Amino acid sequence: MKYKDIIEKMTIEEKASLMSGKDFWQTQDIERLGINNIFLADGPHGIRKQAEAADHLGLNESLPATCFPTAATVANSWNTELGEKIGQYLGEEAVAQKVNVLLGPGINMKRDPLCGRNFEYFSEDPYHAGKIAAGYIKGIQSHGISACVKHFAVNNQEERRMSIDTIVDERTLREIYLTAFEIAVKEGNTKTVMSSYNMLNGAYTNENIHLMREILRDEWNYDGVVVTDWGGSNDRVAGLIAGNELEMPTTAGETNKEIIDAIKSGKLKEEVLDEAVDRILDLIFTTEEVFNKPYKTEFDVKEHHQVAQEVAEESIVLLKNEGNILPLKDGIKVATIGDFAENPRYQGAGSSIVNPTVLDNTLECIEGSGIVSVGYEPGFERYGKKNQNKIDRACALAKEADVVLLYIGLDEATEAEGLDRQNMKIPQNQIDLLDAIYEVNPNIVAILSCGAAVEMPWIDKVKGLLHGYLNGQAGAKAILRIIKGEVNPSGKLAETYPVRYEDTPAFHHFPGKEVSVEYREAMYIGYRYYDSANVEVRFPFGFGLSYTTFDYSDIQMDKDGVTFKLTNSGEVAGMEIAQMYVACQSNEIFRPKKELKGFKKVFLNPGETQTVTIPFDDKTFRYFNVKTNQWEVEEANYTITIGASSVDVRLEDTIFIEGTNAPLPYDKEKLPSYYSGKANNVSEDEFETLLGRKVPVSTWDRSKPLGYNDTIAQCQYAKGGFARFAFRSISFSHWFLKKIGKRETANLIMMSVYHMPFRGVARMTGGIINMPMLDGILMIVNGRFFKGLRHVLKERSKMLKVAKGNN
Repeated sequence: MKYKDIIEKMTIEEKASLMSGKDFWQTQDIERLGINNIFLADGPHGIRKQAEAADHLGLNESLPATCFPTAATVANSWNTELGEKIGQYLGEEAVAQKVNVLLGPGINMKRDPLCGRNFEYFSEDPYHAGKIAAGYIKGIQSHGISACVKHFAVNNQEERRMSIDTIVDERTLREIYLTAFEIAVKEGNTKTVMSSYNMLNGAYTNENIHLMREILRDEWNYDGVVVTDWGGSNDRVAGLIAGNELEMPTTAGETNKEIIDAIKSGKLKEEVLDEAVDRILDLIFTTEEVFNKPYKTEFDVKEHHQVAQEVAEESIVLLKNEGNILPLKDGIKVATIGDFAENPRYQGAGSSIVNPTVLDNTLECIEGSGIVSVGYEPGFERYGKKNQNKIDRACALAKEADVVLLYIGLDEATEAEGLDRQNMKIPQNQIDLLDAIYEVNPNIVAILSCGAAVEMPWIDKVKGLLHGYLNGQAGAKAILRIIKGEVNPSGKLAETYPVRYEDTPAFHHFPGKEVSVEYREAMYIGYRYYDSANVEVRFPFGFGLSYTTFDYSDIQMDKDGVTFKLTNSGEVAGMEIAQMYVACQSNEIFRPKKELKGFKKVFLNPGETQTVTIPFDDKTFRYFNVKTNQWEVEEANYTITIGASSVDVRLEDTIFIEGTNAPLPYDKEKLPSYYSGKANNVSEDEFETLLGRKVPVSTWDRSKPLGYNDTIAQCQYAKGGFARFAFRSISFSHWFLKKIGKRETANLIMMSVYHMPFRGVARMTGGIINMPMLDGILMIVNGRFFKGLRHVLKERSKMLKVAKGNN
């Protein structure tokens, strides 16, 4: 232990006090030993340090900070160095606001396009996500503070995220859902990891010995701090035993007492607590060093805004350019249509909301861009309401223009933390607008703003399509610079765009609605499924157009990697993202058709040729063998392809790789869906064969009384009439608020009330309601109204007396 001398001077009470927050965002301090509290703040794409009363939902405004493009946007840059640069600027702002731990980046896989928080995650590919995340972490931590990679692990839906049990086989867990975290820990050297809310194969992630101890600590040699997601602690002592040091936010000393009692009873060894204290102290002392000497309390707002613009420019994806409608020629008359041009959709909603220092607006930026503007019309109501008058005015303006710039996408209430999307469509009123404009002016360039994949049945009615994703406070100007040709687009998609939602691999098993969610598609997510099952897609993984062309040639390969030549064969300088995919030619072990194992972004002037090398690493040929319970290499020939996307193969070669002679893990005859790759509708029997055990019952047991880990939504079948009435009131409030257009408020009810487990009422109220009071609430819920009410009042009185005595 690093801090044995300090720990020996501490009482058990002091040690326990360090295991949970002092308030909503700060850790506990111990003044007599010189241990300061440290500050944790949301910040995957900008610092969200709240000036007023703290909350976790983005209700209260935070201090101004640069709003960089979200992770889903930056992922399209495929530039690990750019990720590190963003991290450096985020770290600088965190120091200026005296933040010790920046809660990000988020690196959960995009298992399904409808996950409401996909805007905050990088990719559907773990190698890609891990490499960019490692860059972020290095940049943030270069300032001496800590990044906090999240949410560990398999947190891939927002609905019922605090109680859902994720059922996934071990190989898929390792290869798909943990690999990005492994890279973040081993290459990024993150000092902090945030555990997720959900359960994994029957145990909450922060209590999951296999995940927290055996993999994170023992295999990956992680020696940093694990912090719960806010309100994400279930059994505090079990979490501590698993290696989850810090519980956030404060529980006003309630769980500290649980730890002390567990030590006194012998349930918890004091050495386990000491180990946790040692890690917490290391985080406190190492991140406080920067604040123990003079540090900058301000940052250059203009410079940081410029960097946000550069990041957006490199992350925007050109998806269609029929007839080279882009870049716009000089003198072209342009009509700007769409509410998002005036009120940009530039970030997601929930705990990552940033209060931007500046916010570029298309209408203001267009004036100095050199574009000949004939005017602007909003064209549609932002939140989906039909308005024929706005469509008519937009069509009248479109008739006056040579080209229409149509700004469309998803609104803030559709993509939000705590909620999943209901479908993959953009609102019908926007499509109606597009249809109407097409009739009067077919020269349409659509600018799409959203943080996840959408269906595009309307794509034949646009000649140009630029996808800006959620591109931060400087995104509007970045888009215009690409439209004008001042910047050559170089982004490529970090997720596949299916033709329709029904084509997606998890369609039949997303989201889990009651007790559990089954990952029956196994490793076949994203392009791994579409390519293996030969499913037609709208845009493949890794796709993106440029204003120039690139030629690939002269592939050479040895045991260390691949070398080839890349030439800019067009007339415009630009950047190309070369992607390396690996395919095993053996069919003894089921695998996707190909998997991304390397990539490189290269800048080339017209006519320039560069020799590009993409090395092999420890992840290039490995697979996880469930019989040996370790990583193995299958002896076989492997096809190495270099491509401009997952399906646009430019070069190919084969290499023989010696294996580790591990036994075959599967009986091929019993897993036909997985060996064929057509794994989007696997039977329960076949999934159980893959799992090696029975799947748990996925529906609620309505005969049992409701308990701590049941949700408020389950009050619909509670024995207590008061609870059923409360449920109906909540449901009605949600419906009514949506009906009158208060969608964001309606969303908050779903996010912070409807799907909240009862234990969350105690964990998220900072000690206002404690667990004994919660016992009384559950009595009321389960039909013992008066007994429960007396219990609540009695425990409330007892708590107030204790608090008064402590003061």
